[in-house]
Amino acid sequence: MSQDISTQAPASPPGARVQRVGGDLYVSEIAAAVTGVPSVASAPRRQVRRPLSRVRVTRRPVGAGQGQPVWFFDLDNTLHDASHAIFSHIDLSMTQAVMETLNVSEEEAHVLRKRYWQRYGATLIGMVRHHGVSPAEFLHRSHSFDVRPLVRADKDLRNRLSRLPGRKILLTNAPHNYARTILRHLGILHCFDSLWAVEDMRFHGEFRVKPSPALMRHVMAMEGVSANNSVLVEDTSANLRGARKAGMRTVYVRHPGTPFAKSHRGRPLFIDLQVNSVSHLLLQRRALRRS
Repeated sequence: MSQDISTQAPASPPGARVQRVGGDLYVSEIAAAVTGVPSVASAPRRQVRRPLSRVRVTRRPVGAGQGQPVWFFDLDNTLHDASHAIFSHIDLSMTQAVMETLNVSEEEAHVLRKRYWQRYGATLIGMVRHHGVSPAEFLHRSHSFDVRPLVRADKDLRNRLSRLPGRKILLTNAPHNYARTILRHLGILHCFDSLWAVEDMRFHGEFRVKPSPALMRHVMAMEGVSANNSVLVEDTSANLRGARKAGMRTVYVRHPGTPFAKSHRGRPLFIDLQVNSVSHLLLQRRALRRS
């Protein structure tokens, strides 16, 4: 399914998400400066729907009606096993980037990185908010390694994901170029209508990343979908809690390597379905149940 592009400027700054037009990929000016991919400004324009919140119910976006879900997928430890090798490389690279940027010791850099990640959902936000660093420069420094040899995922993920009915959107706190590289390496980039990465999550003058309910409402509005038809598939329970506050349904992908994961006895009220891997979701097609 091709990705819609609005012919009107949104009220908030445009995101850097990937959009597919006539088979070609375009990104916003933010991501274009980092990745070299053509920007949305250079993409052919066409008349499209407006966000669902601005239209009548009788003009629902294609795919949002008839009970067809819109799937918002997390990336790390959801679509692939980042704990296998990638997270250890990110830890080293991120700590090194904090050391070089702030001219601090390794120990202090590690403490800051962990503190900002736990407090804001992304180290980048703390670095921007408290130290005024350039987001693009910091993301480049902290993800400068080749991720492709480290990727590990379930077999036949591409075919299983392709057979899942409904639109699919990537929603990750990771950088755009990192996410796009992994999706392409897994052969599933074409499965997604949109790609929302941390660069895209800056609106109303500041970064808002998962688990922010405001972010999720913003993304749904920009994508033209309703919360009732939106499902977040994610390995971090705090992000699922935020999704529920935004009215979304939730699928918890349990992964033992998820950083700072909290164990739950039974199924929390904010989780509609719990699976051991994304393949279990794709194969079982179990109904999403609300408590």
